[in-house]
Amino acid sequence: MRLLMEHPTFSTIVVNPLSRALGAEIEGVDLSQPLEDAQFEDIQNALFTFGVIGFRDQTLSHQNQIDFALRFGTLEVHPIVKGMEGHPEIIRMHKPAGTPASFGVGWHSDNSFFVQPSLGSIVYAETVPPVGGDTLFANQQLAYDMLSDGLRKTLEGLVAIHSAKEAYTSPTALEKYDSDGPISYKKSDIIEKFVEHPVVIKHPVTGKKALYVNAMFTHHFKGWTMEESKPLLEFLSTHATREDFQCRFKWQKNSLVMWDNRVVQHAALNDYVDYDRTLYRVTVNGTTLN
Repeated sequence: MRLLMEHPTFSTIVVNPLSRALGAEIEGVDLSQPLEDAQFEDIQNALFTFGVIGFRDQTLSHQNQIDFALRFGTLEVHPIVKGMEGHPEIIRMHKPAGTPASFGVGWHSDNSFFVQPSLGSIVYAETVPPVGGDTLFANQQLAYDMLSDGLRKTLEGLVAIHSAKEAYTSPTALEKYDSDGPISYKKSDIIEKFVEHPVVIKHPVTGKKALYVNAMFTHHFKGWTMEESKPLLEFLSTHATREDFQCRFKWQKNSLVMWDNRVVQHAALNDYVDYDRTLYRVTVNGTTLN
């Protein structure tokens, strides 16, 4: 199995891998301060190498988080999920104690239903449960590499149709529209739209191929019926999130995590119903996938 343990030398940061498949925690960085170009280059290279990077013990304001995200590109204002007043690019992901988690639960790649899906998401932890609430990540480059030669040939040139409709019209989603709850949605035409993306994409920086389908937003294959698409999509979704393709990030207060949505799926665990959790998400706009 190809693993991500071979990585470039980092001169300004300390990189500690999280698993044999992907993910790393980075030491030697204070994200509340402007980053020198060399240090940012090391952080960016670590992101593209490991797919997921985490930072501990970061005391950040909302503006600090925004400033860090802006180093990677322009920031998204989500068309459905309402941002914070005064900071529309920040989504406050609050799960009150005594309620189940209902946002980001289930394997997915953020906003694959966009014509230009998000480059990456950056999440900062303010309040975390004493146990539970971890986030799982899965390496989609490894998922592609571990397919048979025959299936890789089948998938090359295949196009998948992505849609937000099912995810954002589920019973738990409908409760969030124009609500005064911890997370609120707004109506958007994007919910009814269908967009096309290659099933196999190349990372725009590294050129490495990755599988790009997910159970939450991938609807069917272009030119195939839903019935024809279902068996292959179910296989690919299960394969893509195999345990040996995963890492786990345990949230702590003042932790920040960034992941590359183009080559990583993630899933929030719903195992802390008795506890409160508050995270803040900023998302960097992406480009067309090829």
